[in-house]
Amino acid sequence: MNTQLLSYYEAIEQASADMLSAARSGNWDEVVKLEGACVLLISQLKHAAASQQLGPDESQLKTRIMQRILLNDAEIRHLAEPWLDDLDQLMKGKSKTVH
Repeated sequence: MNTQLLSYYEAIEQASADMLSAARSGNWDEVVKLEGACVLLISQLKHAAASQQLGPDESQLKTRIMQRILLNDAEIRHLAEPWLDDLDQLMKGKSKTVH
């Protein structure tokens, strides 16, 4: 059993869950910080995966973890949409005054 690779997936899942929690509370600075941690973990995972493989049972667990990460990501994006729309409107307003 390859617990090292699975531990990377689990750490990414935990960071994803923490990002969702921060997004739900509107703490976007924390979301960005945790996103940086995810990028580092994913980089480490890619490096480790180059020399290691998961067995069939581990691959099934990885798939379930990835599905949860994707669900978290989708909800984070949904929560961010109003903020991004506000930012877009702000930027449109600024560009009109600049020209």
